[in-house]
Amino acid sequence: MIVITESPDSRAILLVHPPAAKACEPPGGPARLACALRRNKIRCAVWDANVEGQMALMKATADTFAASGEKGERWLRRASVHVFDNIELLKKADGYLNNDRYRRAVIDINHLLTAAGRPFGVRMSLADYHDDRLSPLRSADLLLAAKEPERNPFYEWFSRRLPLRMQEDSFQWVGFSLNYLSQALSAFAMIGFLRREYPHVRIVVGGGLATSWMRSSGWKNHFDGLIDEFVAGPGELPLLKILGRRPEGHYSLPDYAGFPMNDYLSPGFVLPYSASGGCWWRRCTFCPEVAEKSPYLPVSPTLALEDLRALTLQTNPRLIHMLDNALSPALLEAFAANPPGAPWYGFARVDARLADPVFCGKLRDSGCVMLKLGIESGDQQVLDALQKGITLPDVSRTLKNLKNAGIAAYVYLLFGTPAENADAAKRTLSFVEAHADAIDFLNLAIFNLPVDSPEAKMVASGEFYEGDLSLYRPFVHPQGWSRREVRRFLDAEFKRNPLIAGIVRRDPPFFTSNHAPFLIKKS
Repeated sequence: MIVITESPDSRAILLVHPPAAKACEPPGGPARLACALRRNKIRCAVWDANVEGQMALMKATADTFAASGEKGERWLRRASVHVFDNIELLKKADGYLNNDRYRRAVIDINHLLTAAGRPFGVRMSLADYHDDRLSPLRSADLLLAAKEPERNPFYEWFSRRLPLRMQEDSFQWVGFSLNYLSQALSAFAMIGFLRREYPHVRIVVGGGLATSWMRSSGWKNHFDGLIDEFVAGPGELPLLKILGRRPEGHYSLPDYAGFPMNDYLSPGFVLPYSASGGCWWRRCTFCPEVAEKSPYLPVSPTLALEDLRALTLQTNPRLIHMLDNALSPALLEAFAANPPGAPWYGFARVDARLADPVFCGKLRDSGCVMLKLGIESGDQQVLDALQKGITLPDVSRTLKNLKNAGIAAYVYLLFGTPAENADAAKRTLSFVEAHADAIDFLNLAIFNLPVDSPEAKMVASGEFYEGDLSLYRPFVHPQGWSRREVRRFLDAEFKRNPLIAGIVRRDPPFFTSNHAPFLIKKS
């Protein structure tokens, strides 16, 4: 047990972004919290333990392999020899000019993380984390991860680094930003270590995943005694209240001071910014946003532009990543009229604006390099059943307009929804084939039924998948279009289409849409 002997500030807090997630840009949530805390005179520090931890594991694996003198597997030998070169390649713009060289660097770096996780029974990558023994969907397994932190592949690193961070400012609070399932087991291992070594420290957990858990109708807090506070939704005001401060001012401007700007695996600093929480459309059936009853909380376009201009002056970003679930029409119009100050990309809904070639040209002139589009299906009946509010003619016009404007289209498709059958899926294939020249990247997903979806009663469903923290439940497809059949169609037919196969291969391994803007070929 480590005891703090000096008189600490009872409000001082360390904000932690735990592994493992894509380490190509800083997290947006802790940056907003840092702004709110600092404006209210609460001492805080931010720690991107994700990027630091991944780099530590990669380098340690390479050093161990080199010191062993063993020949080992050829791919691991190559990855170990070139680890520093590959990391540096991903931090330079010319590292993305040759797609084969880029892919080789990413895959080699990933091999090192895979090797680091293997002795622990963990299948780890640059984008994911799977433990063969423990599941982040079971509260009992998360408690076990906290009880036995030594069984986590990051333990040797964080058991040395976390005490050093704690001693920097005698922190009395530690906040964990838990956004992805891939972070959960490592976050709880770190929390367990903190509880053992710093029993006086109070722990608060928030973020997207924690919010989804808390807003689930089946939520029960199994973590009393381990975690002092959970926060759902935007954390600025609740955290200030927890720390005993009456909030003052506005907190939309993230504060990236303290983040390791030069360590991220991107060619220049990528600035994450969110102009809203929730989704402005909120009508799609089976949508997790609707199931969780997430409110739509926008920042005004004027304020968002003020924030972005201030941030671009502070950070000189290579790229702005808009984190919104869907950029609002008002914000798109504001960007078209007053560019945010750096190249940018984000999610947008297909609507009349994007079906207008003049407007798409203005977006390009504002710095838009890529739009992510949740088209979901190439069958109109499926789109109508999902209440997407879009038509295939508008989708066609949008894709054509973006192509002509020089804006890349990253298209998201969702297969296996209750409204889809095999014939509808084939119509989606035909639609994509017909528009292959205007689609730069594809994300192919298989439908999951949210636990609290209002439409769940439309399909027969079981209780849960494999744990009490699962956000989805199994269901029997009303038309017999099972997940197995969907996978078979995607692997044997959709991805093998000659025009579609090239688009699928273009997707950046592991980093997907985060690196896609850097791989766009300039015409």
